[in-house]
Amino acid sequence: MTTPSAPAAGRLRPRERDAIINSLRAGVVPRAGFQHIQVGRAGEVKALAADLDRVADGGSLIRFIIGEYGAGKTFFLSLTSSIAAEKKLVTARADLTPDRRLQSTTGQARSLYAELMRNLATRAAPDGGALPAVVERFVTSARTEADASGSDVDQVISRRLSTLSEMVGGYDFAHVIGAYWRGYDAGNDQLKSDAIRWLRAEFTTKTEARAALGVRTIIDDASFYDALKLLATFVRLAGYSGLLICLDEMVNLYKLAHTQSRNSNYEQVLRIVNDCLQGRAPGLGVCFGGTPELLMDSRRGLYSYEALRSRLAENAFAVGGLVDMSSPVLRLANLTPEDLYVLLTKLRHVYAAGDPSAYLLPDDALHAFMQHCATRVGDAYFRTPRTTIREFLNLLAVVDQNPDLDWHTLIGRVELPAESNPDLQPLPEPTPSAGDDASAAALAFASPETTATLGATGSSAQDEQDDDLATFRL
Repeated sequence: MTTPSAPAAGRLRPRERDAIINSLRAGVVPRAGFQHIQVGRAGEVKALAADLDRVADGGSLIRFIIGEYGAGKTFFLSLTSSIAAEKKLVTARADLTPDRRLQSTTGQARSLYAELMRNLATRAAPDGGALPAVVERFVTSARTEADASGSDVDQVISRRLSTLSEMVGGYDFAHVIGAYWRGYDAGNDQLKSDAIRWLRAEFTTKTEARAALGVRTIIDDASFYDALKLLATFVRLAGYSGLLICLDEMVNLYKLAHTQSRNSNYEQVLRIVNDCLQGRAPGLGVCFGGTPELLMDSRRGLYSYEALRSRLAENAFAVGGLVDMSSPVLRLANLTPEDLYVLLTKLRHVYAAGDPSAYLLPDDALHAFMQHCATRVGDAYFRTPRTTIREFLNLLAVVDQNPDLDWHTLIGRVELPAESNPDLQPLPEPTPSAGDDASAAALAFASPETTATLGATGSSAQDEQDDDLATFRL
């Protein structure tokens, strides 16, 4: 194995060091400090950086980041957001959950939009909550332009927002921005607060929004995607390069039991894919994160929706080690042994707060740790580095707090269970209720014709409610 270059010199602040270590030991992605632990996947990073340049130039981006469970999809999405912020894009991230979906009729899509707005971030506000700052920047720039030209601020704002009025829902969006300016100009904090609430989709009824702002619509389930396109245009008017949306945990759509609900969400995915591929969403980039099963399962995955299957089909020539980074689907490559060794050296460097004299383990220990992992787990620890990272940091913690121990005696104790995706576990069998027992008894004593009729009726009702055969029970 070739010896990689040493980590970049530089001390880490205790706060930054602790945040990175605590996040990785808990199995979650740190919010900052990606440059300290990023290794490998240079081709994927280069491809996403080129995509973000295209968004900044007025184009659009659609990517499906596909990787095994624990392969680093969330980290890669976080890294993409960090790169986007450096390119002056506004970013927003959210995880899909049973209460947050792309399409619904009971508030789940509005809830997802509200979560994205809470997490809206810029380079100056990387931790989220940047929506008021974005609106403030637009208003301030309009006021500066009005002062320079000697015109009225209201006229400048109306002229700059005229492009929004041509989009779906754009008239009310522009009206709300105008209301924010009136509150800003008059010192009316309540009016400014109401405008931000509307932009965050926090109004649940049109009556309440009309009383507060004089608008007849709100951002709800039906207008979820249209509002994102409006926001992408607005942030460009405010002086930013564009908007990047990162949606993780797409497996929650895969897990929807009802076929109609699942297909409705896939239709929304298809709409986003079509707009971004055709360039009809200028300044908007969307990245989805999911597992191979989410993509390729022909019964419940994205490939179960024929229109998505045709658009997301991978290049048939990209086989035998050949890659195609230009397709919408971007598969995360496995880390090489060299990449993993560099990662371990970087983790050691971070744990020592950037002080080489405080390293707790020599290079020989890193080689021994990798050999142990390869022996116990095999090549799986290259594909799913999360467990390897966690156990290596646990090893450093024990060595740090027990300086008399010899690291040779600890390496053999490291347990590395193979990562398994809990979302792919079989659904549990339902517990029979009293009604089920009665039905079973009725079937037991019924004639063959009656039994067939009852069985067909039960099967039909089950198919209408749930297409998951794992939960079917006669």
